[in-house]
Amino acid sequence: MASFSSYIFLIILFIISVGASEIKSIYLPGTYQSSLLVKKHDEKTKIPFKTHYFPQILDHFTFLPRSSKVFYQKYLINDQYWHKEGGGPIFVYTGNEGNIDWFAVNTGFMVDIAPKFNALLLFIEHRFYGDSMPFGNNSYKSAKTLGYLNSQQALADYAVLIRSLKQNLSSDSSPVVVFGGSYGGMLAAWFRLKYPHIAIGAVASSAPILQFDKITPWSSFYDAVSQDFKDASLNCYKVIKGSWAELDALSTHDDGLIEVSKLFRTCKALHSVYSARDWLWEAFVYTAMVNYPTEANFMMPLPAYPVEEMCKIIDGLPKGASKLSKAFAAASLYYNYTQTEKCFNLEGGTDSHGLHGWDWQACTEMVMPMTCSNESMFPPSSFSYKEFSQDCKKQYGVKPRPHWITTEFGGYRIEQVLKRFGSNMIFSNGMQDPWSRGGVLKNISSSIVALVTQKGAHHVDFRSETKNDPDWLIMQRKQEVAIIEKWLEEYYKDLKQN
Repeated sequence: MASFSSYIFLIILFIISVGASEIKSIYLPGTYQSSLLVKKHDEKTKIPFKTHYFPQILDHFTFLPRSSKVFYQKYLINDQYWHKEGGGPIFVYTGNEGNIDWFAVNTGFMVDIAPKFNALLLFIEHRFYGDSMPFGNNSYKSAKTLGYLNSQQALADYAVLIRSLKQNLSSDSSPVVVFGGSYGGMLAAWFRLKYPHIAIGAVASSAPILQFDKITPWSSFYDAVSQDFKDASLNCYKVIKGSWAELDALSTHDDGLIEVSKLFRTCKALHSVYSARDWLWEAFVYTAMVNYPTEANFMMPLPAYPVEEMCKIIDGLPKGASKLSKAFAAASLYYNYTQTEKCFNLEGGTDSHGLHGWDWQACTEMVMPMTCSNESMFPPSSFSYKEFSQDCKKQYGVKPRPHWITTEFGGYRIEQVLKRFGSNMIFSNGMQDPWSRGGVLKNISSSIVALVTQKGAHHVDFRSETKNDPDWLIMQRKQEVAIIEKWLEEYYKDLKQN
């Protein structure tokens, strides 16, 4: 049975990648601002943003005295290319579970296309992440504070902030297109459905909006990870699949932890063999997610097509080497591609991207059941709503609502439902991304389009363009630009007629 910590690990992910550009200052009344300089991975130039803090209310859905408490929500603006007088569009990134700076510097696609559309760029940080803490250092203190962390409040935050921004900039006629990757992509899609009067369209990359209830097979995520490695090398897949038993066997020795610590070159002696298991697990899962066609530094510095590189390491080692030692050597690519680490810290890591709040969301509304099948390269596991609920109750004092997301946003029979009332949405997925199995993979209508690439990884289309991009990725981005262009043309045409 998968433990609570294992389940939380299974679903802590979601992110994005690429750069941005120089901007002029925009000051909004009632906000704080500061300067932020971020370095684009592929260029030596520094790219400045203006950082602002919007006075956001705590609770959009009740009128209790505490509801109107104000916290300061962080957002970033780039207006270098914006043609305000011509009603230039506003491209909004719906921030997900982490620091907004991280998403801004890693979403170069929006920056790349901003000049073409004369667009203003806006990146909004999700409440309870980064600097947008409603209760400061006490925001994660208990369920009484964390109770205000959910997707519906986040979407309402974005709606209020966007409307205020447009009013303060006297740009009511500027159309808004929302963008998001992973959980941010889910938010972008849901925002278009919930607030169609604010956003004319949504680009949702690697957005697993169907990963809930029983819409998508529970084993699909890990089956997809396993398939990535199997496609690279059948031997590689078999070695990793067999390494877990060797790790378990080693742990039964009297000096098992000492042996594991030595094999894994740990900086300090391990307290649990599960630390080694999770270290391997994380490396293989994240590498499958970010199996990009070009060298990248997203989760970690990695070469192009890192899954293939991992398998080359495994296949190149002597036949007499243990499966566990081969798995360790492959996983080391994820943690030490730059060859700068002399030893590895497998325990006591830091949350450098500020993802901690996702534990709460996974225990309340974002319940995405996951299992490992016998065909997976990971040890078989099952999922129990009852056990998971008990674990969440023990940790936070609350029980999950496993069917709330599909009640609030839908998911079942999505083709029939969205075809009847939805429009202007792009769902992009790469089939090498394990999250693609919970995404929209077929066109729903002429304006709700699924762009699927066989070699794509986790929101690879949102990364900055590079000279080494393969043709299929270049074509995918061109398709997205053409669709957005059509949305805007239709909007401006309707605006002139009214």
